[in-house]
Amino acid sequence: MTSVEFAAAFRAVYDRASARYARGGAAAANLLDAADAAFLASQGITAQHVFDYVEDLANYGAPDFATAHAIELVRRDYFLNEQKGRPSTVVLDPASLPAKTATVQGITWLPRLIPKARAKLRGELPASMMFCCGGDRDFFQKHAITAAEFLALVRAHENDSQPIIDRLSTAAQR
Repeated sequence: MTSVEFAAAFRAVYDRASARYARGGAAAANLLDAADAAFLASQGITAQHVFDYVEDLANYGAPDFATAHAIELVRRDYFLNEQKGRPSTVVLDPASLPAKTATVQGITWLPRLIPKARAKLRGELPASMMFCCGGDRDFFQKHAITAAEFLALVRAHENDSQPIIDRLSTAAQR
């Protein structure tokens, strides 16, 4: 499936999920039919991811489809090329994350966001967590980086946090 084909198929699933959510589909488990869930799984995406996007858009006005699509393009590419289409069997333990108030080089939230983004990239986020939640969105806005750019930065430095920290620290000094 090409990126263009994926974009069209993902948009169709997202639109159906949005419509179902608006009609009262208030849980990830009943938001998608089996075919949509299977399509998403084949691309490294879960129904929970889509549910989180449509729920936050309905309740908070963000993230929009373009943001969700951009994030999932990074995840999809990692899933297909690095994971060879095989989902991870690991799930991040939320208790292992640094506190929301933790800082590194004066940047609050970053110590928490880096491992959270790594878990998103690898498909290891628990259903209870969302990449690009309200706190993440505040961070991205404050630091003039999009969620997808941040996820791509984490992918580029998957096993080394320092270049990520340096990039955000340098941007914060401007």
